[in-house]
Amino acid sequence: MVTTQSGLGRIEDGAVALLDTAFPHVGAVLEQDGSLRGLASCAVRRRIPLDQATLMAPLGRPRAVWGVGLNYLSKAARAGRGLPEQPILYLAASSAVLAPGAQVVIPRAATEPDYEGEIAVVVGRRLYQASESEVWPAIAGITAANDMTARDVMRATATPALAKSYPGFTPLGPSLRTPDDLADRDAIRIRSWVNGELMQDDTSAGMIFPVADLLSRLSWFAALEPGDVVLTGTPAGTGQDRGCFLADGDEVRVEVDGVLPLVTPIVRPADAAPHDHRLTQPVS
Repeated sequence: MVTTQSGLGRIEDGAVALLDTAFPHVGAVLEQDGSLRGLASCAVRRRIPLDQATLMAPLGRPRAVWGVGLNYLSKAARAGRGLPEQPILYLAASSAVLAPGAQVVIPRAATEPDYEGEIAVVVGRRLYQASESEVWPAIAGITAANDMTARDVMRATATPALAKSYPGFTPLGPSLRTPDDLADRDAIRIRSWVNGELMQDDTSAGMIFPVADLLSRLSWFAALEPGDVVLTGTPAGTGQDRGCFLADGDEVRVEVDGVLPLVTPIVRPADAAPHDHRLTQPVS
């Protein structure tokens, strides 16, 4: 499923089959129905070539975007860190969500902007104090995400929400794939490229807290509602791992099994606003 400028659609044979529905985006479908199955009966009003479709952030602006730090064995090994006993969770601003293909404008305050290719899980039915066995049946789909982080802001504030909530720092999409369509939901592949060079390549089998475990744990503290997004962590190969951060003119491409590639151009204007030190002083 995709959300386009012309409405909701399905990807079929290299084209977008636009559906006869009034829903403005996939998130609105989930809020009302808790599932995408009802769209299967929608009539197709017309078809347009995929390369001529303007794809939008598939979920609109989600109510909540959760993330988790250090959730891949490869990332922990690269960083030389022990495995966490509990997920390192944070809640980022939904205003950071960006449409696929749109530019991320890096603010001057972020001197070390980094990419993080991730599998994004989209909730279909409410999860609260859920068991692991209840999680996958409640998931509406997966998509690709780039959970960007200002590493310098993270160090200075020790607050993930501040380092990840700049406008555009959460590119999401372009398409949503239902769990039933996945060949192996326990080994979903995630890869990231920067300027055509492969930087990250792993599968969800390398997660420290697998999807069902992660969402179950989270649901014991917060109710996950239809349309909420959970970013499930990033594997090794980020700019932080290499000591090399994103620059003006870079392009990040994230691929998740069965989902259209998420491509994000990076822009840093020469006339960026002056640095505001109020939130980036070292934590006492």
